[in-house]
Amino acid sequence: MRNTGDWKTEKPVLDKEKCISCMTCWAYCPDTCILVEDGKLVGHDLDHCKGCGICAAVCPPKISAITMEKSR
Repeated sequence: MRNTGDWKTEKPVLDKEKCISCMTCWAYCPDTCILVEDGKLVGHDLDHCKGCGICAAVCPPKISAITMEKSR
């Protein structure tokens, strides 16, 4: 698979302590970059993530486990 995430200006950052693994981000990610193991969110595939921020936008507001920060 070709790396396509090099041009992003922002990247998602997961706070694993806050995450409830609701999988809303997984369902909405247009690039299938949400990494899941044993039914729990474990991170993002940053080699293919384009930094769109959809995962952070759909993370439940009371949880806010995913935030966006500057890339590089």
